[in-house]
Amino acid sequence: MFLSVFEMFKVGIGPSSSHTMGPMVAAARFLDHLRGLPFSVAGLRASLHGSLAFTGVGHATDRAVILGLAGFTPDAYDAARAEAALDEISARGAVEVAGLGMLRFDPKADLAFDYGPPLPGHANGLRLMATDAQGDVIAQETYFSIGGGFVVTEAEMANPPAPSGPTTPYPFESAAQMLEMAHASGKSIAAMKRANELTRMGPQALDAGLARIWQVMNDCIDRGLAGEGVLPGGLRVRRRARSIHAALQAEAGLNLTAPHTINDWISIYAMAVNEENAAGGQVVTAPTNGAAGVVPATIRYWLDHVPGAQTSRVGEFLLTAAAIGGLVKHNASISGAECGCQAEVGSASAMAAAGLAAVLGGTPAQVENAAEIALEHHLGMTCDPVKGLVQVPCIERNGLGAIKAVSAASLALRGDGTHFMPLDNCIEAMRQTGADMSEKYKETALGGLAVNIPNC
Repeated sequence: MFLSVFEMFKVGIGPSSSHTMGPMVAAARFLDHLRGLPFSVAGLRASLHGSLAFTGVGHATDRAVILGLAGFTPDAYDAARAEAALDEISARGAVEVAGLGMLRFDPKADLAFDYGPPLPGHANGLRLMATDAQGDVIAQETYFSIGGGFVVTEAEMANPPAPSGPTTPYPFESAAQMLEMAHASGKSIAAMKRANELTRMGPQALDAGLARIWQVMNDCIDRGLAGEGVLPGGLRVRRRARSIHAALQAEAGLNLTAPHTINDWISIYAMAVNEENAAGGQVVTAPTNGAAGVVPATIRYWLDHVPGAQTSRVGEFLLTAAAIGGLVKHNASISGAECGCQAEVGSASAMAAAGLAAVLGGTPAQVENAAEIALEHHLGMTCDPVKGLVQVPCIERNGLGAIKAVSAASLALRGDGTHFMPLDNCIEAMRQTGADMSEKYKETALGGLAVNIPNC
């Protein structure tokens, strides 16, 4: 099992990795599929199913599909170009596709929300179709957006492709294997993860990629701390990170601040990211958009508030976090539509706790313990976004996830790594809990906070 650090941390756009980025990626894959067909097509259609239908408007899934069919990709997204393209497609009822020409596509008629049962395979399903001049479907593919921007076809879901690429020196598929390999090699988790990455790329490319990931994360925090106004979507949620940040800065020189105020600093870094995400800004999946604030907030806390922190070690943090995130994804899920928010903010908190424990000098056993503590105390958390928007409770939830990550790392470092509940067992408990969880609590906006809102 090999999941690159750049698969766990992907540059993209808000508000959702599974509902925005994934569908856009699926549309791009479908266009590539059409380019390889021996016949020409005249039009396009799409249908959204399961969670993509129920919360699709709030997550901008419809926009993502339209823009994906117009050739846009999450990592090179240009907001101004996107708005112009949406207006043009709506006006002429067609989309111009590189290599395929002008194809008939009227979003009002050709993009359907199916509120029936989800497609077999996953809660996040979409069907993309190509039609001939008479409007008959001549090519079709079903895609599942499985969380974190990852997309698989129906065939790939039923029969996952065999692993490809060079053999990695440390092919751990569980936390137990990871710790065994760390003990045998004498290497840290980050060093093993780095060695695995170097089988796919050179050291300069790896370091440059890690630096870019942190740059995008940090820039997102800064934009969020400067942002003002009301978030889109109709809930009229006001951005708060800027005002809280200003108050904290004003208090800093007065020496009157209570020790627990550090939690407010941690929270605003995370809230800044998730306010940007909710506004459709550029974020990094960590491991998802809905949980994008936890890891960068924890890194920023470490850099800005912990003596001895060094930017040069951020790569070590990210590699460690990616190793933990890969275990969660491989053995359970990082998708809110599949396992609830425990799979998103819970996974992010575990990743952040592990990364922080590593850069604070933790042993592999202490790092594994930190991840387990953080994940354990998110078990059972539902995904119940109000109006399908990644705002309430998601923005604050990232702040609390980052606080839990810092607390988990600190607690783990007070011990020697020995603990009762192994991380592997905790991940399995999360998987089982997600499987047992009612569908209405898994990103459908049909239960929990989503149906208990003010009548205003």
